[in-house]
Amino acid sequence: MSGVGKFIGIGVGPGPAGYIPLAAWQALQAADVILLPRAKASERSVAAECLRGLEIDATKVREVAYGMDSDRTVVRQTYAELAESIASELRAGRTVAYLTIGDSLTYSTYSYTLEALLQLLPELPHCTYPGITSYAAIASALDWPLGQGKERTLILPCPDSPEVLRAEIETHDIVVLMKIGNRLPFVLDTVKSLGISQLCAFASNIGLSGEVLCKNVDDLPADPSLGYLSTMLIRKASGGGRR
Repeated sequence: MSGVGKFIGIGVGPGPAGYIPLAAWQALQAADVILLPRAKASERSVAAECLRGLEIDATKVREVAYGMDSDRTVVRQTYAELAESIASELRAGRTVAYLTIGDSLTYSTYSYTLEALLQLLPELPHCTYPGITSYAAIASALDWPLGQGKERTLILPCPDSPEVLRAEIETHDIVVLMKIGNRLPFVLDTVKSLGISQLCAFASNIGLSGEVLCKNVDDLPADPSLGYLSTMLIRKASGGGRR
């Protein structure tokens, strides 16, 4: 597509500065525009915090505020409008980098943005760099295997009911539970009732201010505020998974 710039998706990691992969960092430095998503309800861009201490040209940076909405029509409209604004930069021949925490294509706003952009510019040159997910960072920090032998691992946005969560745990060896939010109290009740809380790891704000990191959730407070930017690693049974 002649004259159109390139769109780049970059996962900056879950928190600790320096978790951004080298190839992604080089692409970020070469970008003309750097977009930092920020939730409208938040005063900070977590993606920006993940890059604290790394040198980035501040004149290239622009924040993109987005809201959470269960209405899919509203969500589509939001990303369609965002895509229009990004497309104007791309049509001017600029390379645009869109930053997200964790990995760009794992429960990320980037995936919706890319989809909306490709509807506007079907032949858009683009590249997505893989990033480090929160659950990979937690597993590494706590020496917690995400899968051994033939263990089945499920990556799951937290269900809205303890009954559904319990069923998922009972039918998988390991559950990576994301997007916990204010459901943390019933999540803790569920793993305790199953007698596996001592096998479960938890992290919130990993690598950022207010970090909570624990390998055993027996004594983790059932504070809903801890559920923000949190992930729990749930193992159904002790011992390895080789069979």
